[in-house]
Parts: sequence; structure tokens; C-alpha cells
Amino acid sequence: MKIFGPIPSRRLGRSLGINNIPPKACSYHCNYCQVGPTSQTEIKRRHFYGAEQLVKLVTDRVAQLRAQGELIDYLSFVPDGEPTLDIDLGETIDKLRPLGIKIAVITNSSLIWREDVRDTLTTADWVSLKIDSVDEAIWSIINMPHPSLKLATILEGMIRFAQEYQGTLVTETMLVKGINVDKESATDLADLIDQLKPSKAYFLIPTRPPALPSARIPSQAELNLFYPIISHKLSNIEYLTHYEGNTFASTGDVATDLLSITAVHPLREEAVRELLVKNQANWSIVESLVQEGNLIITEYEGNKFYTRPFHAK
Repeated sequence: MKIFGPIPSRRLGRSLGINNIPPKACSYHCNYCQVGPTSQTEIKRRHFYGAEQLVKLVTDRVAQLRAQGELIDYLSFVPDGEPTLDIDLGETIDKLRPLGIKIAVITNSSLIWREDVRDTLTTADWVSLKIDSVDEAIWSIINMPHPSLKLATILEGMIRFAQEYQGTLVTETMLVKGINVDKESATDLADLIDQLKPSKAYFLIPTRPPALPSARIPSQAELNLFYPIISHKLSNIEYLTHYEGNTFASTGDVATDLLSITAVHPLREEAVRELLVKNQANWSIVESLVQEGNLIITEYEGNKFYTRPFHAK
């Protein structure tokens, strides 16, 4: 599904997601990725769905949501892979402007060393840059990048983009147990983020089932060490360590809603139940989707999640 939501976003309010990348075209194979593993990383920009198709889908969905009185705070490019791999991203953003809704792009920053990628990102109202580590070895472990990528080049591209960008810039760092939550990591991350001067620096923990079981939530002792160091250097930080809620919008077709949302956003069981209640639908719909292999159930950190396997997308 190429359009999903609106979903509750901890950063963007009511976010209508735009899935401009099919599974799992990405330059990284992050060990914590909620979308699942990347079978083969890639860095060559190319055409995927095309601007015209995406713009029509978004326009139709926005019209439907507005008719239902649903609020949309952002149109957000948060796909099954890295959004800047899409060579049509800039054209799509331009053609969505008449809708009058702010546009966000959440990127892993891996291609920001390219001038054309920076130019495209400058057209968005809100851009999130991923930075999980400034250490080459740690970066390789946590993000498992395409072999042609170089961290130093990416960091230089980030700094250059931050100097040029006129919109709202934020950074996003995923903290993973035993990998990037030590004292040195905290110090180095704080120094780089301070150079970028984002309006907000977000620090997250894996709250949904990760691509690799080894990606776990840091211990309280690790977080207690990490937070004071970051907080001493940066004043504009926010820790996203809580569940974002269950207020998902409905199209009226609960099966379609479940498949489109879970394609990129694993749902807790309580969120699925609330969506069914909103549609006056029966749990048997979920059971059927599971039996057909269109939904799978995952246990993570004491919670049951429903997500969509790649082959069913």
C-alpha cells in the first residue's frame, strides 16, 4: 500500500504516510528496523512508482479524509526503504503543494552527500536526519550500510545540508542496547548534533519488533549514563521512549486499513482492536488475514504486534 493513515506520530501529530519505496529498497540494513531486514542494500537512485501515481493517491485520500472531518498535520514520506532513492521524490513534493499541507521527509541521511538529494530535501517543510553514530565501526554494526558508503562523507553532507536548509530540521538517533549508548558515543553524537543545530534532537529506543532480535532496548543503567552527557551539550532534545497511541484513521474498509498501516507501522494488539471497534468490525477479519498469511503476529517487549510480511505487500 502506497498511502497509509493518518497515523499518530510522536513528532508530526496526525501524519498521512506516503510509501514511495517498495520493500525493501534501502541503503541500510539497520538492525532495529521495524519494516524488517534488507535483503540487498542499494544506493543508485531510480524510478519506483512515479510522481503522477502517488500524487493521485494522496489527493484522493486527502479529499476522503477532509470529507470525514479528519485532521492531517503532515504528508510524510516514511516508506518501506530510503525515500531519497526515489528519483521522482522532488517532483512528487512539488505536485503535492496545492493540497496546502506541510510535507515531511524522514531520511536515513545515507545519500545526503549527493547535491541532487540535498536539493530535493530542501523542498520539504520538515526533514529528519538519522544519525545513530559518528564512529565508523559502530555505524557499520547498527546501520549495516551499503559497502560503497562512507560515514565521513555522509557526515560532511549532513553539515552542509544543515547550513543550507531553511525548513524545520530535526535529527533522530536510535539507541540500541550495548551498541551506541556508552559515554564516548554520547559525547561524539552530542558534538555532531550541536554542529547541525536542529530545532529538535530526538532520541528513540526500539519500541516495535526489530529486524534483528539482537536489537534491544537499552538498560536503565545505560540510559542513565547516556542522557546526562547529551543533556549537558544539547538543550533541544526529546526522548521518544513511549508508545505513540492508537488513534489511526479509517477508510471504512478495515482490512485495507490494517494491511496499509501494518505494511510500514507494526500495530499493537490494542490498536488493532480499537480500529475494529471504530469500524464496528469483528475480530474474525484479523484472524482471516493471519490465516491467509497477510498478517503475522510478533511478540516484543511483552506486547503483541501485528505486521505485514513483505511477500504480501
